[in-house]
Amino acid sequence: MVEEELVEQQEMFEHFRFKADPGQTLLRIDKFLSDRIENSSRTKIQNAANAGCILVNNIPVKPNYKIKPGDVVQVVLPSPPREIELIPENIPINIVYEDDDLVVVNKEPGMVVHPGYGNYTGTLVNALMWHFRDLPLFKTGESRPGLVHRIDKNTSGILVIAKNEFAMYKLSKQFFDRTTDRKYLALVWGVPDPPAGTITGNVGRNIRDRKIMQVFPDGSDGKPAITHYKVIENFGYTSLIECKLETGRTHQIRVHLSYRKHPLFNDEEYGGNRILKGTTFSKYQQFIKNCFAILPRQALHARSLALDHPVTGKRLSFDSELPDDMNQVIAKWRKYIAGRETE
Repeated sequence: MVEEELVEQQEMFEHFRFKADPGQTLLRIDKFLSDRIENSSRTKIQNAANAGCILVNNIPVKPNYKIKPGDVVQVVLPSPPREIELIPENIPINIVYEDDDLVVVNKEPGMVVHPGYGNYTGTLVNALMWHFRDLPLFKTGESRPGLVHRIDKNTSGILVIAKNEFAMYKLSKQFFDRTTDRKYLALVWGVPDPPAGTITGNVGRNIRDRKIMQVFPDGSDGKPAITHYKVIENFGYTSLIECKLETGRTHQIRVHLSYRKHPLFNDEEYGGNRILKGTTFSKYQQFIKNCFAILPRQALHARSLALDHPVTGKRLSFDSELPDDMNQVIAKWRKYIAGRETE
């Protein structure tokens, strides 16, 4: 799975699966799994169960559940199994909040979140491994930063990362249950009509290009996806909109808006990197080229995130300002439209 996958309404990946033998005697599930999973402990398994990450016959169970003959046991986590060595790297990161259980980062555009094919160094996770280097579990290599959601390399904004397994399980469950609140700001081509609404349509891999996604409105493929939007500012040829995710699929906002004929400004993968609205005048053409040069990426920013603290249960809310490149382009659009209105 490539890094630029947005795991938002948290898809859960199977890490382990066991089927109890026909002669299995009644046995607590934490004991059953600790005997079968290398480098595990009953405490770790209990934490996973309490967070709803251990399923028996597709139903979450508690640590005291007793295994019966024929039971199918799954351990699910928010990211796919990986065998990539994580190397700590001293890379600056913008930390918005941190405590013993989680860290919230305002990611810069252009930074890959997790090492993967073609991006084994220089990622946010490499930077966090350096940041956590003095914590006991990270020193010994027993732990690593827990990604519970992601944003694309060229998307900026708020990300939460778990610092221990219990926090990871609890946070992952919130994303899976859709109890988090995430809002994005996007500059798009055109002005959505109506100015506020909901986009639905299954999102899955593009049948011709597996690196990008497509919408399957008839539900024939992909997974259900729901994006709520509203126009914040109307520039005539483009508009600034707020998107609120109900689900979180790979590239969901980008592909949903492209499907509605409002691709993100300068989104190369979804058709937003050419002039889609406006005039043929050379002055306008140059204006767009200048905007693309200032903002050489899709105009998408993860503006805010609200969630419950994994230990205290307190509701936490985090906001981030638009990065400089998006601010500059939005300011240019305001100036351009104001100039047209006074002509």
